[in-house]
Amino acid sequence: MDWIEPIAAVFGVLSVWFARKENILVFPFGIINVAIYIYICFAARLYANAGINVVYLASNVYGWYLWSRIDGESRKLQIKRNTSKENMISWTAVVAIYVALFFLLRYVNRTDTGYIQSYLPYIDSFNTAFFLVATLLMAFKKLENWQFWIIGNIVSIPIYASQGLYFTSAQYAIFLVLAISGWKEWKRKINYK
Repeated sequence: MDWIEPIAAVFGVLSVWFARKENILVFPFGIINVAIYIYICFAARLYANAGINVVYLASNVYGWYLWSRIDGESRKLQIKRNTSKENMISWTAVVAIYVALFFLLRYVNRTDTGYIQSYLPYIDSFNTAFFLVATLLMAFKKLENWQFWIIGNIVSIPIYASQGLYFTSAQYAIFLVLAISGWKEWKRKINYK
């Protein structure tokens, strides 16, 4: 895994770079990144993160479709803000996903005492919940996606470092900087319209 992790990290950084620029190349680079990370996360026993990468794979394909299609008036999908109701749904979804994943991970790994007594089910569920909501919001070009990425990235940096995945931890530090920058850039684009 020594050589595959830096390759995945490079594709991940490129994907977020293109997302920040609102460039459709976010999706092919993202697909390569998450395909590699499915393997990496399983190997590191970060099962929820491996599962979320499967969801990322599907959401990258779906996002690619949404971002590339044109509506009846020859317009592409535009950056928008969540409504108050969508914000409430997004935050409620984070909590519901966290609770569901936490108990699922503990149940699936109930015979693994080391895993059950570790902090892994707590943090694995936490960042996965934020990233799942972020990826869905990204597919629909919602500005708020960046807030969820920022929170998930902050948590992910120490998670991956604690598992010895230092390239991945560094990748998430870069993701954090790019997510903050992306949030500012998308916000500017909305205010400019």
